[in-house]
Amino acid sequence: MDQKLPTIKEIAQRLNISVSTVSRALHNHPRIGLRTKMQVQKLARELNYEPNTLAISFKQKKWYTIGVILPELSEQFFSQAISGIEDVATFQGYTVLIGQSHESVDREKVLVETFRKHRVDGMILSVSKHTDQYGHLDILDKYNIPLVYFDRIPPGGNAPSVSSNIRSGAEQAVNFLVGKGHTHIALLKGPASLIASQQRLEGYEAALAGRGISVDPALVREIDLSPEETRLAIAALLALPNRPTAILCFNDYVCLDAIQFARKEKIRINEDISFVSFANLPICNFLDVPPLASVEQHPYQQGQLAAEMLLDIIEKRKPLSEVKPLVLDTELRIF
Repeated sequence: MDQKLPTIKEIAQRLNISVSTVSRALHNHPRIGLRTKMQVQKLARELNYEPNTLAISFKQKKWYTIGVILPELSEQFFSQAISGIEDVATFQGYTVLIGQSHESVDREKVLVETFRKHRVDGMILSVSKHTDQYGHLDILDKYNIPLVYFDRIPPGGNAPSVSSNIRSGAEQAVNFLVGKGHTHIALLKGPASLIASQQRLEGYEAALAGRGISVDPALVREIDLSPEETRLAIAALLALPNRPTAILCFNDYVCLDAIQFARKEKIRINEDISFVSFANLPICNFLDVPPLASVEQHPYQQGQLAAEMLLDIIEKRKPLSEVKPLVLDTELRIF
């Protein structure tokens, strides 16, 4: 038979004092005498008493839990971000619930509702690549559940969020390639639903214009980030009469797919066609032929800052009106 867990009431009965006195003694309340505190705390240790966190949460209307929704935990970028989130949350006494949308809007909606029902104190979200409407998040306002976005953020730029300066990263990448002698540079820019795709395009166009190079629309390919669409984009670029000598990819995963497909077409990587990408994932350091460079987006730091921002809102350390979007500088890392 399971042993019954000790309660504050039991401690009070054994010491012949009130329940409120026991509670105050366990919390070192200054109005409780030292002798009583020592008696209560000694008996609590002997009985292996543990606070009823569920009851405390109901009383305080606070659960010390945050929900995090991201596209794919298997991607190193998002696993690094989760590490940053957990480090901050754990240090401040919060538990982290993690859900993966797997790039599905419907699954994202289910996770939002599931976390709401689990009474999380707040949520951190990196939207799926297909999310272009945000009505399913309105319910969080109704239940006073604060939301912070990271990396993949909604358009407008006013919501609490942490992201990196993608446009600047694209400019750095293109200027790097032009400095290497490339003037015919392609872009695999990602789905239109992601604001980061447009930011890549803006940086790409700005850098080319700054170097006096005209943008060739045939060199800009929108993909949904899947290996199949990447393959089709590479095939289309290689079929051009004047094919590109360099390709800027949406991220390292897309870049690795692109390199694989190009190799199958007997392309000498970083000789016939050079590759640059985004994310600067650790895996690139173990490749025989990595991209020439990758834009560092600081996923761990993004996670840290997103968690700090959310907990500042939850703990009311900062008024919501003072919480502004954070944009981290990007850096081009050359391999």
